[in-house]
Amino acid sequence: MSESRSHKDAKSKAPGKSEVPIRGGRRLDSATKKTATEVERHAGRISQAVSRLKASGRQRKVLHVPHHHMADAAAEFRRQNVSGTVKNLGGTNKRSVSKKK
Repeated sequence: MSESRSHKDAKSKAPGKSEVPIRGGRRLDSATKKTATEVERHAGRISQAVSRLKASGRQRKVLHVPHHHMADAAAEFRRQNVSGTVKNLGGTNKRSVSKKK
């Protein structure tokens, strides 16, 4: 299935190179040396996006989701014990999630 227009727009706004390969034959939506960025519009695939961010090995992990999925995304970061940032697609809201100690 092809990407939606809003997914493409959000991915192109993210810093760095797009479609960066990671281990397991997977790809990140966008990445720089320090930052990994994923855009996920579907609530059922948030866990897979967090898994890709975790596997990226980058210091900063950013997940862009629709505003009504921000709480679910933050909960998934905590469940997988990953620290990172959850942002809405418009970029107006942001939530930082820290790792469990």
